[in-house]
Amino acid sequence: MELMEKVSSILEYGEICDHCLGRFFGKRSHGLANAERGRALRVAHELHADLPHAEPVSEACWICSGEFERVDAWAARAAGALAGIEFDTLLVGTKVPPLMAESEEMVWSDLSLRDPEPLKAEMNREVGKAVAVKTGKTADISRPDVVVILDLAAETVEVQINPIFIAGRYQKYERGIPQTHWDCRLCRGKGCPECDFTGKQYPDSVEELIGRPMIAAFDAENAVLHGAGREDIDARMLGTGRPFVMELVSPRRRCVDLAELEEIVNASARDRVGVTLSGWADRRTVQSLKSDKAHKKYRILVEIDGSVSQDELRTALDQLKGATIRQRTPKRVSHRRADKVRERRVIDIEYGGTQDDAYFIDVVGEAGLYIKELISGDGGRTRPSLSEILGKDARVTSLDVMLVETGYQGE
Repeated sequence: MELMEKVSSILEYGEICDHCLGRFFGKRSHGLANAERGRALRVAHELHADLPHAEPVSEACWICSGEFERVDAWAARAAGALAGIEFDTLLVGTKVPPLMAESEEMVWSDLSLRDPEPLKAEMNREVGKAVAVKTGKTADISRPDVVVILDLAAETVEVQINPIFIAGRYQKYERGIPQTHWDCRLCRGKGCPECDFTGKQYPDSVEELIGRPMIAAFDAENAVLHGAGREDIDARMLGTGRPFVMELVSPRRRCVDLAELEEIVNASARDRVGVTLSGWADRRTVQSLKSDKAHKKYRILVEIDGSVSQDELRTALDQLKGATIRQRTPKRVSHRRADKVRERRVIDIEYGGTQDDAYFIDVVGEAGLYIKELISGDGGRTRPSLSEILGKDARVTSLDVMLVETGYQGE
C-alpha cells in the first residue's frame, strides 16, 4: 500500500491529531517532530486527493484522547512532584491505558505499518524535554537520578528516586555485632516480647551503625550494606577492613561530601565500627564485589586439650600449609546452608605466639574456608584438621579477620 493510501486509511478511522498521525510513520524522515510530520502528511493527503484544506475539528483524537495537548500540564505536575528532591538527571516514563495501546496497535496491524513510534515513546520524550526545561536538569536514558512515571488513566505522577552507592572498607572492633540486620527469629520482624518489640534479633549491626548517619545525611528511606563476604558475629574485622558498598534507597539529597560523611559515621559508631570511604559506586560495583572470591587472613586464639610443645604445633601446622581441606557444611550453619562437601585450600598458616595457655595462629585461606572447623575438625566433618593431626581436641576461642584481599575494581 502506498504512503498516501495508508494516510487516507488512517484518517478514515476517526479524528486524529497531528502527533498521532505522524507517529504512525515516526521512524521515517529523521529531523521532523511527529506533530510536524503529521501536519505535512495531512496536507500532502489533501493535495493528493485534490481536497480543500481543512483545519482539524475540535473533537479529541481517537488514539490519544488529546493527551499531547496536555504535555505542558503534565510537565508542570512532574516538576511539582520533583520539588525538594536533589537530582541532576531525569527520565520520564508513561503508563498508557490499555485502550490507547490497543487502538494504535490495531492500526499497525491492519495497515502493516513498519515504521510507527509508540505513544509511550513520544509522551516520554515530549514531557521529558518540557520537564528538563522547567527544572534546568538533563534528561538521561541510561542512568537517571530520578524517574518520573506518568499514569495517563489515573492522572497521577509518581517519582522513583534511584539509589546512591558508596564504596569503602569497614572495621568492626566489637564482637557480637552481625554484619547486617537480622529479624527476630521468633516474630520474624513483627515485634514481640522476646525482642522487646524491636523486631530485631540483635540491637545493632554493622549495616545499621554505618547506615543510620548515612540515611540522615542523604534523607534516604533505608541503607543496605553489600559486603565482600562476612565475618562471624563473634569475630572482629580489623586490619585494612572489609570492602563494602552501601546502597542508599530513595535519597532525597545527593550532594553530600564523602570526607565529611566518613567523619560523621566514625564519630557516630566510635569504638564499635569504623569506615574508610573510597568514593561513589554503582550497581555494577556491587555485582563485582559479590562475585569476587577474596582470600582472607585471620588471627585466631586456639585452646588445645593436653600439653603440646611449640615444635609439635609447628609440625602440625606445616602439614596444613598448602593443603586442600574437605569440609562438609559445619553443624553450626547447617540450618541455613546446603549440606555438601566443599574443598578449600589453606594458603598459609603460622604459629604466632601464646597467650596464657592458648596459642595464636595466623591463617590465610581461600574464600569459603571455615576456620573454626579447620581447627576443631567439627566431629570429622572437616579433614584434615588441627585436632586430627595432633590427636587432641582443639577449638578457636577468638577470631579476628585481619585482611580481605579482593581483586574488584571499586576500592
